[in-house]
Formats: sequence, structure tokens, C-alpha cells
Amino acid sequence: MRILYQFPLSHYCEKARWLLDHKELDFVAQNLIPGVHRAFSQLKTGQNNLPILKDGESFIAGSTQIALYLDNVYPEHALLRSDKDLRENALNIDQLANELGLHVRRWGLALTLSISDEPIEIMIGEKGYLRRFEKFSRPILKTLVSKNYQLNTEKVAESKMTMDAIISELNQRLIENHGRYMVGSRLGLADISVCSMLSPLLEFNATPWENEQNETQSDEFLEYKNYLLSLPLGQYVQRIYATERNARVDWRGI
Repeated sequence: MRILYQFPLSHYCEKARWLLDHKELDFVAQNLIPGVHRAFSQLKTGQNNLPILKDGESFIAGSTQIALYLDNVYPEHALLRSDKDLRENALNIDQLANELGLHVRRWGLALTLSISDEPIEIMIGEKGYLRRFEKFSRPILKTLVSKNYQLNTEKVAESKMTMDAIISELNQRLIENHGRYMVGSRLGLADISVCSMLSPLLEFNATPWENEQNETQSDEFLEYKNYLLSLPLGQYVQRIYATERNARVDWRGI
């Protein structure tokens, strides 16, 4: 059985789940403990980050590398086109989206954690050691998140500026491709990358960012969400999630 080692809240892990779902491949989403995950990641792949896909004896780290691996080993439902120009365009957009994801994460977490511990609740999970000892795990996780993602005022402001610039560029690229997909005329890696990276800002149902309890969001967050939905890019992400995000595995993992 394929195993995707993940953090449920990570939009890079959402991207990897979507890649596997698009390929219609069976897998288990296995949660790792933040911080502790590094020992496993280093041992298996020589780096510190998730997602990691285990397929047989192979361990593949990183959402884009997982996409390339899947297209190579499981060519049905291709993520990248055979046409050279379309392939290069998709990989370029994927790279832009991956960069965008860093800034979406920092800006979104900073705003959300300023008024709510909901992201920490998701990281702790519904059961397991973190939940059993949440009196201790909660403050430790909050400190780790703030330190690892550099949630200080200066970095958050820089991320907001970069996020604005990349969103503007992706919006223009979508318009140039007539607004239905980022590249070509069907769903592919570029679409999955862009939609996954923006999903934390749009709070879609059946995702880790669904606002199930009608949690209060900051005015700044809600204003940006509405701004994004006013763009062709935001409307496209909303449409793709509604019509083509056919999730086959629960994002909460085990």
C-alpha cells in the first residue's frame, strides 16, 4: 500500500493528496508529529520536509517531485503534457505556486493564530500522543510554528507583498489561457498546484481550512478572501475545487 506521510494542515500535502487522487491511486495518509518528523524525513530522504510518498521501496520527497514520479511510473491521467511548451509552462507555474505557498502559509497562519488556536488544534489531531498530552503539546507546537515559519511582523509583511505579486501574475496567466485552466484545456499539475496553494485563503468545505465552527476570522483575512474571490483566479480556484477535487482519502489522515 502506498503511504503519504503528511501534515494534515499543509497545503503542500493537500497538493500531494490531490495528485494521487487525480491518478486514482490508492494510498494511506499517515500523519507525522511536527518536529519529530525530521528524524524520519532525514532517514528516508535526506531532507526535513513533507510530503513524502512511499511507493513500494521508493521514498519520494516534495510535492513536485511526487508529481514527476507519478507521471513517470503511472502515466495514465497525465499531470504534464507531452508538448514541450505546455510542459515547460506548467512547470513554471508550478514553481510560482510553490513559492506562493510559502507566503500564503506565513501570512494566513499569522492572522489566524492572532485570534484562534484552530491551526494548532488540527495539528494536534483528534487522537494520539499530541492530544493525550495536549496541555504540553499545545504551547510547544505554537512556539515551533511561530519559529519555523517566521511569523514575525516584518516577515509577514514581506510575505503579503510577495503573495500579492504572485497572485497578480497567476491571475494574468489564467486570463491569457481564457480562464478555464492554467495550461492547456484540462486539469494538470499547474492547476492542482495553484488551487492547493490558495485553498487556505478560501476555506473550502471538505478541506483542512473549512470553517466548520464559523470561527471568527480577522477583518484583514476576510477582506483578502473577498478580494481573491473577485478575481478570475479566485473564481477559477473555487470552480476547480467544486467540480474537480474528487478527494478519495480523508485529509485528516491516521
